[in-house]
Amino acid sequence: MSTNSKASSLVSNLVTYNIYIMLAALIVVSAVLSEHFLTLQNIYNLLRQLAPLALVAIGMLLVILVGGIDLSVGSIAAIGGMGVAMVMPALPFYGGGALVLCVFGAVLFGALLGAINGVLVAGFGMASFVATLAMMTMARGLAYMLSNGQPVRFPRDLPTAQILATFGSKGIPGVDLPWPVLAVLLIIALFIFLLRRTNWGRLTVATGSNESAVRLAGLPVWRYKFLAFTLSGALSALAGIFVTARTAVGTPVTGVGLELDAIAACVIGGALLSGGKGSVTDTMIGVLILGLIGNIMNLMSVPAYPQQIIKGVIIILAVLMQGIGAHAKRRV
Repeated sequence: MSTNSKASSLVSNLVTYNIYIMLAALIVVSAVLSEHFLTLQNIYNLLRQLAPLALVAIGMLLVILVGGIDLSVGSIAAIGGMGVAMVMPALPFYGGGALVLCVFGAVLFGALLGAINGVLVAGFGMASFVATLAMMTMARGLAYMLSNGQPVRFPRDLPTAQILATFGSKGIPGVDLPWPVLAVLLIIALFIFLLRRTNWGRLTVATGSNESAVRLAGLPVWRYKFLAFTLSGALSALAGIFVTARTAVGTPVTGVGLELDAIAACVIGGALLSGGKGSVTDTMIGVLILGLIGNIMNLMSVPAYPQQIIKGVIIILAVLMQGIGAHAKRRV
């Protein structure tokens, strides 16, 4: 292999693993800048705060894989969190069974809102940007109507509320790993398996990469698109419940801007907005990168506004690196 070929191959490999290099560099820089960064308490707090974003990012990835976009995830998260906070005190019975019923109902309602997006996009051929933008507005408006624009707090002395608060703020006895983090790890493992090892996962990716071929093969393209939006809605509602569990309050402003962070995590992780490319693992790396930026700046008492600038720069760099990597591979 010539020197030029070796150089091109090296550049290609560096670009291929750029997000892992970026993550490692951020960890090293953060550890140097703050002595509190590598403490177990800070790491657990960071992971607990990132749990809702991780859930929404998985749902967003599914939608992006089929060539769509979902702008309604933040509003659906607000509905999910508020739903649990409002229904829980109204139930005639308490305890674990009541909590399961509340969570199931909220996730089911989130799935319903996502399914409406799916029907509009897959059934009526509406652009996903337009359909989910409309849902974002309607769901946020519904959240404000249900709460009269006020936070919904549930009584801490309620047994069901105590279970939810324990889930949101405590960890596994002995290791102190936060319960939301464990739940998210299980969901991540589930979707890694589904996308890599099942026909549904492979055809979901195929729908985004070559929809015409999937349709000509006689496969129901609409089904994969519909299911992607439905799962995105369900995961968004669950993310809102995680926020409510951590803060003990459901608010109509939960999830504002969450759709942008989810899209950013997917893009940083190498997902193509045109569809057909992306992985759960790399998307979670994107989530961690976004979380680390905010975490180290908070530890350094940096205002929130510069964080947005740096996030934007990283997104641009990630997309540029994808283009450079693709060009280098073509030259090898």
